[in-house]
Amino acid sequence: MNVVDLLMKLLSFKSVTPDDAGSLAFIESYLKGYEATYVNKEGVKNLFLTKKFSEGPHLCFAGHVDVVPAGDGWHTNPFVPVIKEGKIYARGAQDMKSGVAAFLQAVKECEDFSGRLSILLTSDEEGDATYGTQIMLGYLKEIGMLPDACIVAEPTCEKIFGDAIKVGRRGSINGVIEKHGIQGHAAYPEKAKNPIHKVAQVLPMMAGVNLDEGDEFFGPSQFVITDLRAGMEVTNVTPGKLKMMFNVRNSTETTLEDVEKFVHTYFNGMDYDLTLNQSATPFLTDPDRPIVHTLDRSIQKVCGITPKHSTAGGTSDARFIAAYGIDVIEFGVINDTIHAPNERTTIEEVEKLYEVFRETITHFSQG
Repeated sequence: MNVVDLLMKLLSFKSVTPDDAGSLAFIESYLKGYEATYVNKEGVKNLFLTKKFSEGPHLCFAGHVDVVPAGDGWHTNPFVPVIKEGKIYARGAQDMKSGVAAFLQAVKECEDFSGRLSILLTSDEEGDATYGTQIMLGYLKEIGMLPDACIVAEPTCEKIFGDAIKVGRRGSINGVIEKHGIQGHAAYPEKAKNPIHKVAQVLPMMAGVNLDEGDEFFGPSQFVITDLRAGMEVTNVTPGKLKMMFNVRNSTETTLEDVEKFVHTYFNGMDYDLTLNQSATPFLTDPDRPIVHTLDRSIQKVCGITPKHSTAGGTSDARFIAAYGIDVIEFGVINDTIHAPNERTTIEEVEKLYEVFRETITHFSQG
């Protein structure tokens, strides 16, 4: 079985979060000779496969087998992969069974490695991720099996395969402001306290404002208002409460406490409640670390281009891995149809991704 055949097999599993649909059992059987450990919880399956070749560093490849629901608008059955004009169509083709197939095939064919190789897979990345990679990492710490470096095979390329790897990710801070007022008749504004009028005064200083200037790797952390509502959709009643929701994709320069201070600065003196939640913490892997250099050189050899080091996009399980002090980076196929109808990748990208991972495995222990 080659890497494309393997990908077609993985795509045929209807593994909508958190159901692995039997894919992890198949992967376990495919990587014979690797020690398998499952840590499952609340319907989520997590698989760790490992093999020690010799003394040396521990390199891990991580990813997820779960996919989002197919949705409407497909030209073909999303769980019956189809190859057409060099493209592979199926749910998960980009996000991220192409990456999983590439590193599984590269690891399977590895006959010698100066150290330990491993695979970490979960069936709950697209969902809440509460019982996924985090659970397995906790177990690996307990048994002293945390890797030194990790590659997460999420789709990272932008226009051309090989043009970008992710050396970090922004965090995500979610907030809800409830501004209290006094409901009243629109004809008697003096008898009411209209929260819309109060909030409207500070919105120009808050909406779309950058909370920091960013740096070499991160863009500015921006205060993005995602929802604003009040009233009963009538014209003669002023509302008694306004609710504003916002999100900040924060760099390492802005913390949850900074966001709280920012809100308090402009809502000072108002009657309001603020709820904040950090759903993802930002991280950055030093670009001078061996795993970054090795992957850079592998991409240059296979693709003939030098990838940029990016932190753009949303979040991934890499944030959980980074929290354990592991050097973690991400690299995968082009990201342009993930979660969309007719999700697809190309045979060429999948084969090149497999070649990049083979090169990385060959040269990683050399630094």
